[in-house]
Amino acid sequence: MKLAIAIPARYGSSRFPGKPLAIIAGKSMLSRVLDIANKAASSYKNIFIFVTTEDKRIADHAAKLGTPCISTSARCATGSDRILSAIRQLDDWPDFVINLQGDAPFTPPSVIKKMIDAYVENPYLEVITPVHRLSWLDLERLRKIKKKTPFSGTTAIINENGKALWFSKNIIPAIRNEETLRKQSPLSPIYQHIGLYGFRSDILEKFCKLNQGVYEQLEGLEQLRMIENNINIQSIDIDIEQGTIQSGIDSPEDLARAEKYILDHGEPI
Repeated sequence: MKLAIAIPARYGSSRFPGKPLAIIAGKSMLSRVLDIANKAASSYKNIFIFVTTEDKRIADHAAKLGTPCISTSARCATGSDRILSAIRQLDDWPDFVINLQGDAPFTPPSVIKKMIDAYVENPYLEVITPVHRLSWLDLERLRKIKKKTPFSGTTAIINENGKALWFSKNIIPAIRNEETLRKQSPLSPIYQHIGLYGFRSDILEKFCKLNQGVYEQLEGLEQLRMIENNINIQSIDIDIEQGTIQSGIDSPEDLARAEKYILDHGEPI
C-alpha cells in the first residue's frame, strides 16, 4: 500500500498573495505545514511527502527545507487539481493521498494519522475528511470570527455513520432551541470541518474530471462538487482541545490571529 502526503502551495491567492511564504512567529507557513507532515508520516513505511506549486519562489523555499517539490500549472483551479497534476508526473501513483493544504499550520499530526489509519482499515473508502464537534465556547468564538471574516471556517452536517451530507461557510445547522441544548450538553450540535482530505487516487482522478457544481461555485467549497456527484465523503470525528485554532489561514487577519495564538499558547506541535 503506497501512501502520500501532498502539500499544494499556491502563491497567487487573490485574498492573500504569497500566503505559504508568510512568516508566523519566526517560521514560514510552509515550513510549519511540512513539520506537521513529517511528524505524521513518522509512523508509516512507504509514504511520500511532497510540495506542489506553480511558483518558483515556493519551489525554491521547499528546496531549502529539503522537501521534494513538483511544479504544476498556474491553471490548476484547486488544490486537488494541483495534486492530480503532480502525481501524474510520478512513475508510481500512491493508492491514497492526503491533501494537506499549505495554509493549514495548525493541523494536528494525530489527525493525519487517524485519516491514514481509517483508509488502511477500509481501503474502499473514497474520500476521508476530519470534523470536530464544537464546544459552546468554541462556537461563540467561531461566530465572532465570522462577523469580521465571514468566509473563514467551514461547518459540516454528517449522518450517524459519519457520512458527510453537506458543508457550508455559514454555520449549519441553525439552532432553534439553543438554550435548552446548552443545559443538556457541553458540546454544541455544530461540527467544524478541518480542511483536510484523503483521496483514493482513482477517486481523485474522477473528481477532477467533473465540472464545478452550482453549490461549489456559490460557497467556494470543492467538496460540494463531490456531494453533488455522489462521491462518498467519510468524516472522522476528532478531539481538539477547546480554544485551539481549527481553520486554515485565509486572510491577513487569520495570520494575525495565528501569530497571537502561538505567542499566547506556545507552538502547536
